[in-house]
Parts: sequence; structure tokens; C-alpha cells
Amino acid sequence: MKVAIAGGSGFVGKKLTEHLISQNHEVIILTRQEKKSNEANVTFVKWLSSDSFPAEQLEGVDVFINLAGESINSGRWTEERKKRILDSRITATAEINNIIISLKKKPEVLINASAIGWYGTSTTEVFTESHLHSGDDFLANTVKRWEEEAIIAETYGVRVAFMRFGIILGKEEGALPKMVLPYRLFAGGPIGQGDQWMSWIHIEDVARAIEFIILTKDINGPVNITAPTPVKMDEFGRVLGNVLHRPHWLPTPGLLLKAILGEMSILVLEGQKVYPKKLINHSFEYKYPILKDALTDLLI
Repeated sequence: MKVAIAGGSGFVGKKLTEHLISQNHEVIILTRQEKKSNEANVTFVKWLSSDSFPAEQLEGVDVFINLAGESINSGRWTEERKKRILDSRITATAEINNIIISLKKKPEVLINASAIGWYGTSTTEVFTESHLHSGDDFLANTVKRWEEEAIIAETYGVRVAFMRFGIILGKEEGALPKMVLPYRLFAGGPIGQGDQWMSWIHIEDVARAIEFIILTKDINGPVNITAPTPVKMDEFGRVLGNVLHRPHWLPTPGLLLKAILGEMSILVLEGQKVYPKKLINHSFEYKYPILKDALTDLLI
């Protein structure tokens, strides 16, 4: 298949491109800068610039995958930054819709990034894709707007799926390296109360799940991209310490994190227990369904 990826140079995009190439798919990466590829099955196409509307170069694409958007965890959430986080997602998704409208042959599917932040936070509820009501914090409202923009592609006969990502665990990027550092320094321990849920997934299973959605034509709408075994933050830390042979003992007070991170502290102090019902019901086979196995693969 011919797959176009917006945000293909990011954390998920790089792993996904690697996986799709290994499965003999052709990948087109949409980029703001002129680039040349060293891979036989990868090409770069410029987009989101005043001098480039790449519809002609994307004619015949079977799948659009949208991972584009400013990172939510690389700086304090000022009002200006929150606006950039939202606007970057809406702008990229709207441009993909414009490209789809202009194509003579529409793609089969648009798979749009999203996040489990849609559900809001809770220490008691279990969230599946059938949950009807979104949260009301900044992340929930951002994801809601993002999905509303993506669903427009359905108007043109395109299947649309939203990838509601949990916390993605990778060796060199994402949240895990920051979480590992205190343990390597023998200073790891509970974050906040430790009873907040952490719905996680190994980066390799993310790439495999996306390809699975591409190939499973009756999957649409929200899809929780999480492992089937969420854990509480305290348990995550204990497993991490066990894998690294380090103690889990020095707590990080929630008030301190709120003072340092401000509103962004919601990413580590609050969470949600999310179950990937659609993937399970469609018999997706996880390579790393168990946290200890995932952490061992990534860290040992």
C-alpha cells in the first residue's frame, strides 16, 4: 500500500515508517522542509507552506496517517503555548482534509492521532471507546476539537479512525527516559499519591496497531492505543525499579510538581484507566501486553 504520513519524523512516525517499510509498504512523509530520502521505499513531499500544495504528488495514496502537532510535554503550558498546541493540530488536519477533497481518487482511510486525554481523568472509571462523554480540561478539549476536524473526511467517503494514544514507552524518546533517570540515580519513587492510573503501550505495539487498523476495514472512530494491562503509577515505579535493580522509595510530592510544571502537571499527577476494547475485540495480538516484559525489552 501507499501510505502518506504527516509527522513522520517524530517519535511515533519514525517507528511507524520503519515498520511499514519492513512490511513492504511505500511511505510518503509530509514535511515542511525539502528533504531527500536514502530509503528505497520512502519519499518526502513538502506541505504546509505558501508555495506548496502537494495534491498532485499524493494522487494514488491509499492511506493518510496524521501524527502532526506540537509536543504537549516539552514546556510549561502558557496560554500562548496552549494555543500553539491546538492550532498546530487543527491546521495540519484541515490541510489533510483539503488534500483529500482535491484528490481524484480518495484514500481508503484517514488514521488521525488523538489521545486518551479525551476521557478526562479518574481514579475509579474504566474507559473504553464506547464512553460517550469527554472530559473538560485543556487536553480533553484539545483532543475533542482535533477529532471533530478529522471526522470531516468521512463526508468524502473516507474511513476515519482516531488513535487515542496512551503513554507510549520507547527507549530513547517519549516519557520513559525521563521516568528512568531518577531510578538510575537511586532516587526513584512514587509520583504524587501514586494511585493515578497509567495506561501505557510499547512503541512497537503502537506501530503494529496502526498497520492493523489500516488492514482491518471495519475499524473506525475512536481506537484506544494502549496495552490491555494499565497499572497505577506506584506499581509502574515498582516494576521499573525491579527491572533496573534499583529501589523505589523516594516520593516526588504532587505540590512540588504543580509548582514546577503548572497545568502540565496533569500529565503525571492524574490519569485514566483505559481498556483497548476495539483492538481486543478484533483479535489484535500484542507483542508486549505485560509491563515488565515491555520495560525489560526497552531497558535491558
